Parts: sequence; C-alpha cells; structure tokens
Amino acid sequence: MVVNCAIIVKIIEQQMAEPKFKPRIDLENRTNLETALPLSTPFVIFIDPSDACNFKCSFCPTGDTKLMKEVGRPLKQIPWDLYTKIIDDICEFDQKVKVIRLYKDGEPLLNNRFADMIRYAKKSGCCDRVDTTTNASLLTEDRSIEIAEAGLDRINISIEGMNEKQYLDFSGYRLRRFKDIVDNVENFYKHRGKCEMIVKINGDSLTEDQKKQFVDTFGPIADGIWIESVMSCWPEFELRDGVAVNQERGIYGQPIQEVSVCPYPFYSFSINPEGTASLCFLDWGRKLLIGDVNSQTVKEIWEGDELRKYRMMFLNGERKSHPVCGGCGQMTHGQPDNIDAVADQLIEKYQG
Repeated sequence: MVVNCAIIVKIIEQQMAEPKFKPRIDLENRTNLETALPLSTPFVIFIDPSDACNFKCSFCPTGDTKLMKEVGRPLKQIPWDLYTKIIDDICEFDQKVKVIRLYKDGEPLLNNRFADMIRYAKKSGCCDRVDTTTNASLLTEDRSIEIAEAGLDRINISIEGMNEKQYLDFSGYRLRRFKDIVDNVENFYKHRGKCEMIVKINGDSLTEDQKKQFVDTFGPIADGIWIESVMSCWPEFELRDGVAVNQERGIYGQPIQEVSVCPYPFYSFSINPEGTASLCFLDWGRKLLIGDVNSQTVKEIWEGDELRKYRMMFLNGERKSHPVCGGCGQMTHGQPDNIDAVADQLIEKYQG
C-alpha cells in the first residue's frame, strides 16, 4: 500500500493532540488490505435494522421523501425471522466476522427490536464486535440501558447542530430543546458499560465558539469526540439546502486524494431490510445489488459471481466509467484504504 492510514493519522495527530478526539472509524489500527486479501470471511457486514429515518438531513438521500418514492425504497424494518437467518448464515464462515454493523440507510433505533438484534448477534459467537450509528433522538434512558445490556460494543452518535435552529435547518428535525439530545447522550454514557461511545458533528457550519461548545458539552460525556467536514458520499445524490462539500479537506481532516480501486467489496458488503444485498453501504438507490438473502446464504453472496464481477471491474481500473460508482465522493473525501498500487497482483489472485 503506497498511501495508507499513516498519512491520515499524522495529520490528525498534528491537529488534535488531545486524546479525547477520536474519529468514528479506527484509523490507527487498520489492517493493510494487501497483506490479507483475498478474504474467505468478510471483515465487515452491514445489516440495516431500518432504512427509514425520523430526520431529513440535507446531506442524506433517505431524508428526501419524494426521492425515496421514485427509487422504490421500502422504508421498512428488517423482519426478525430474516435477521436471525442472516446471523445464522454468518456462522457458516470459517472465521469470525470482525464487525456486524447494524446500520446503513436509516435510523437503527426505529426498529423496536434493535436490542434483540444486538443480543442475537453477540450470542451467536460469529463476530468480534457489533456496532451502530444513531442520531440519538430516540436514545432514552430505558433504550440506553436495554442496548448497553444487550452487549453493543461501539456506538457512533451524530450531532446535527448546537441549537434547535441548526437542527431544524440541517436535519429538518424540530427539537423541543437541544438539551434533550444532550440528556440522551449523557444517559447512554452513564449506562454504556463496556460499549465505546463516539460523538461527532459536522463542523463546517459551526462558528469557532460553537465548536468549543461542542467540545465542552460532549467531551465529558463521551469516550471520544470528533469534528468532521462535509462530504458527499452518496453516488447520484446532490446535497440540499445550501450544504456544500468541503473542497479543502476530507471528512476526517485528511488531504483530498482520489482512490481508483474501491476497497469496500474486498472486505465488506451490506444487507438491506428487505433482504437484498448491496455492494456497499452507500447503495441508497438499490442500484448495486449483488444478491438476496431470502434465496441465498450470506456466504454464497460473498463468494458469488456478482461480487466478483465488481471486484474485477475495480481492479481493472474501470470504476470511473461505471454510472454509479464513478461519481462516488467516498473515493476522494472519505477513503482510509488504498489498494491501487497492488491492483495487478490482486487481479492474479482473484482470477485464480
């Protein structure tokens, strides 16, 4: 790997010497993919508890109700029987999955059985870790206790402003009081047990005083905090309401640099609430489908021809010509992995 996390980590260390600052993904302890590929077992499997959301964030397609109708997104919760089938399928791999990520397009806590989902995955013994991302609006004290006791290993909490007006402008969500969000975060911190808790916010629209307010407010009630920059990771989606992509730095403060080979299909894929499987967690429009767990096992999808075709397309340098993947902002503003330099060697491995 020619360009790897070390560059990003160095920049982060220069900008944020305080240990409390920690991004939502692990940039320091990542596996160098070229040393591990090909994988018999994926590192990460995304399973979406609910692809509906109670927020309408300007940077997210899920918040655009008209758009969701146009693409035919079901906006549903994953059926329990289908979820348990997926977890049972995952146990067929020859190794543990590193992470089962209970998150993709929507707000996970809209699924009333979210704690049961965590508990079932943990009891399966087929993964090292279960994590999620939430807007915390539904993270009441009772839900916090339930989720923590179920065994969640990590939670990323997205803060969408530092007052009621910013929440309404950025997320279309009418807070009764900003303090309610703070209280929810504090509730989870109090009951989190061994669950690691990261609180993050988009800093591009904040004043310096508001950034300090964020640090002072959430620093004492989180294991880590982070101020991100705006990126447009969703292919074929335009940011709304005047929100603009930060053209000076990536989401984690790293330099903007385009990756040619998308690394995601080499170590992960996603499962939507209706059971379709997507190439990656950014497939909001269901245009990158690679299988269906209603009729296939998770292992069959991972080893299947559809996923292999995408891997070979990327390795052959054809991503930019793809109608969806070609415009993916994740490849410029949010990618911590780079396997471009070893594409030729990987072609030989995946062809064999």
